[in-house]
Order: sequence, then C-alpha cells, then structure tokens
Amino acid sequence: MSTSAPASVPPRPAPVEPGERIAAIDVGSNSIRLVVAEYEPGSGLTIIDEVKEQPRLATGLAATGRLDDAAIERAFQTLRRMREVCQRRGVRRLNAVATAAVRDAENGEDFAQLVREELEIPLRIIEAGYEAALSYRSVAHHFQLEGGRTIVADIGGGSLELIGAVDGLVEYSTSLPFGAVRTTETWLPGKRDSRKEIAALRAEVRKRVRKAFPRKQWVGANMIGSGGTFTNLGRIAATRRGMPPQNPVHGLTVKAAEVEHLVEWMGPMTPEQRIRIPGLNPQRADIIVAGLAVTASILDLIEARELTISAYGLREGLLLEMVGMEAVPVAVDPLRLMREFVERCHGDRRHVEHVRLLALQLYDQLAEELKPDPEERGILEAAALLHDVGQMVSYRRHHRHSYQLIMHAERLNLDPRQRNLVALISRYHRRQGPRRKHEEFANLHSDDQAIVRRLSGILRVADGLDRGHTATVESVVTDLSNSRLIVTAIPRLAGADLALECWSADQKSDVLEKVLGRQVLVRTS
Repeated sequence: MSTSAPASVPPRPAPVEPGERIAAIDVGSNSIRLVVAEYEPGSGLTIIDEVKEQPRLATGLAATGRLDDAAIERAFQTLRRMREVCQRRGVRRLNAVATAAVRDAENGEDFAQLVREELEIPLRIIEAGYEAALSYRSVAHHFQLEGGRTIVADIGGGSLELIGAVDGLVEYSTSLPFGAVRTTETWLPGKRDSRKEIAALRAEVRKRVRKAFPRKQWVGANMIGSGGTFTNLGRIAATRRGMPPQNPVHGLTVKAAEVEHLVEWMGPMTPEQRIRIPGLNPQRADIIVAGLAVTASILDLIEARELTISAYGLREGLLLEMVGMEAVPVAVDPLRLMREFVERCHGDRRHVEHVRLLALQLYDQLAEELKPDPEERGILEAAALLHDVGQMVSYRRHHRHSYQLIMHAERLNLDPRQRNLVALISRYHRRQGPRRKHEEFANLHSDDQAIVRRLSGILRVADGLDRGHTATVESVVTDLSNSRLIVTAIPRLAGADLALECWSADQKSDVLEKVLGRQVLVRTS
C-alpha cells in the first residue's frame, strides 16, 4: 500500500480576528488532545476548553508496522467527540496534525484520509522536524530561553524529539524512536520491568542519542521536558513533596536524582501496583517507566542535575502558529501578565495597584526585622496585584475564589511553588489568617509556611489601609520598638479623614502581630 509524503510546514494562515475561537488537535501515538482557545490582541490566547483521551493509536505498531483496527476505531470515536466539542464551542478554525504513529504506519495515510472525509477534520501528517518545531515554539513562548543553552525534550507515544537552542535560537533538532508506547512494546513488554531490561533500554538510548546528537556541545545545558511523561513525572514528584496532585506542574523543577529513584522504584512494580502511585495517571501505569528511563538517560548524558516541566506542547504550538505569535516574547513582563489577568477578572486596578505600593513600603521598612529572602518581595507584589480577582465570582468568599483562580490561571509566569505561595497569601488577605487546619497551608514546608505568614500579614494591613478603595492613604511610616510596631498613615490630601482606613488596618493586623511578636498600632499622622 502506498503512502503519501508527510505534510510540510503549511503556508501562513489568514489573520485570526479578535475574539475568534480556534482549536488545535494533536493526534499522537498515545494520546489525542484538543485545545480550544479565544484570541485577543491585548491578552493573547485564553484557553476555553481542553479534551484529552488516550486511544493508544500506536498499539501493536512496533511489531506490525500498521495501525491496529481496534486502535483506529478508538481514535476515530475520540475525534468524533472532539469535533462535537468544537461545534458546541463555536470554533471557526481547526488545525489538526498527526505525529509519529500515523507518520510511520503503512496505513497511516488511509487513516488520515478517513478522518478528513468522514469527520471533516483537516488532519495532516507532519514531519518529525515540524513536530519538533511546534513543540519548541510552545516551550519558548512560556519560558525565558535567552542567555544560555537549553535542550527541549518532547517524549510522545511514538517518538522522542530533542531540540537544542542557544540564546533562544534553535541550533539542533533530531527525532528518535523512543516514545513511551513504542519503547514499552519494544524493550519492556512484560508485566514487570526488570533491571536488566531497563539497563538494556538505557544503553540503547545513550547509544542512539550520542550518534544523533552532538552531546559535548550540550553538557550542562538546561533541560525542559514536554509531553505526558514529563507532566506525570511532575505530578508524582509534587505529591511526594506534599503538594496536592491537582496543582499545576508547569515550571516545576525535578532533580535528576529523583528521576533515577523513580525508575528504580517503579520498574519492578506491576501496572496494577503503579496505579496506586499518587500523581500518576492510571492510564500511563504501563508505559511510565519507559518514559522515565529515557528521561533519566538524557539527563545522565548531558550531565544535567535537574529538568523543568512544561505543561504545554505541540497543540499550543499550533495555536501560536495560527495566530501568528512569535515563539519567544522578547521580554515577558510578569507584572503585565498579572495586570491583564486582573482586567480579565474585572478587578479594581486602582485598588490593587495602591495596595501593592503600600505593601511594598511596609515590606521594605520591615525587612531588617523580618530578614526575608529576596524573592519574597516579588511574591508579595504578585499577591497584592491578584488578591481580589475572586470578586469576579462573589464578594462574600472572594478570598477563597482568588486562591482557586490564581492556582488555575493561564500565563501568570509563576513556577508551581511561587503560584501556590501567591495564591495562599491572597487567600489570607481577609477573614482568618493562615491555619494549620487548612490542608493547602499544612502541606507547605515550614519555611514556606513562614513566608505565607509574613507576607499575608503585610498584605492584610496594606489592604486595610485602602478599605474604601479611594487611595486616600498616600504612604506609610513605621516605627518598630521592642514591644510594638506603630504604622503611621500619611494622607494624600492634608486633613483627610483616615479613620476608616486606620480602623480596618488595625483590625487586620493580627497576623503581623504574631509574626513580629509585637503589638501593631495603626494611626494617622
């Protein structure tokens, strides 16, 4: 049976209109993923819906060279459901691509043609180089890659893509047959993965990567991992550190030693035993060890101490291509992204900006006593800007809604730990302060609990000083003694009545009092 050549990079599409809904489908060897987004020139892409299913299209491909009939049927039904989601969501443009499994199968083009004709989904089979470029575009959009060497590793079901970039510019790219499904079927076909089988797989990975990739140029490079293997690795690592498994893992850093430990620990388990591992998607229980073994081998080859998880992949690259956005923002200002999020949540920008200024004044004046880590100033600044976003849902419990919105917001340019801290500090800006009975707070390391106490204490007072959302308090001056802290509010206009602001700040000073071990008094000049 003849197969047509894989599709190359398509011509640049017509510009996407503001507010237009677009969608991308990634037909991979293990998973098929749909993402629906809305585009606005000011804020970029906003995710509207996501659907992921795992029909295992690559099942049996390594042995037969063909897509299995049952796998084709599973994939076809998945795509049918995704088409219905697109219709319900009002999608006007759909971009769909198929990668390694369909690309390598003898009957791959027949499958793609069936999808195009019966489902009217414009599915293209793309080359490995284009697949790597889309994955890199997505990673580069979400990470600052300038100023060093970076290797992006994308482990799919059928292939491993390795992209090497220097100062954000791609210098090398290769594709190797080490996807999680294919590698499992070829190298780890049993119920348990013996040390001997894993060692043989790792030796083959090292051999093939050495031959295809100029290793010496990339020793010590930063590594970013994209794909299901890496997001599952991130969730497992996060839960082992006490973080809730549902927390976003984008930007999470995992040590190479952790990966090695997981390979050694999980290898001898059966898939049924692995299913019980917190953080692991049960549908990946049979293929996770293969993906982790490949990951560990790459880290070892380039002598990297850690890797960073990207929760974004090829489908986001497709969306970015559709809207014509550059792969690498020249300078991503995290505060700008947060302000855009506040606008999308219909927040009171004047209030949060003023609370930000007052909070930073308090922080700077108390720094000698609190002795915070330098990163805490940025965390406080982010929390001050975002603390009220929950009012979009309701005022009465907006501090709790703020926590949820921050934890699940797109494009805040915060790593998972920072996001969790910012969300908790925002959650504690009103009502009760940090409590050990709150699971999210109790799960933090003691050092991070101290950060939440310090910064929420400051934020509560700063928020109280703008109780009326009028920016009446221009600045604050502090006087710290052995027994108390006096916060003097300076009015913007001479003679202004600050009774409400001082009362409110005084009422919310309880957390700061505990942090300082001193009475806090708030008064006007």
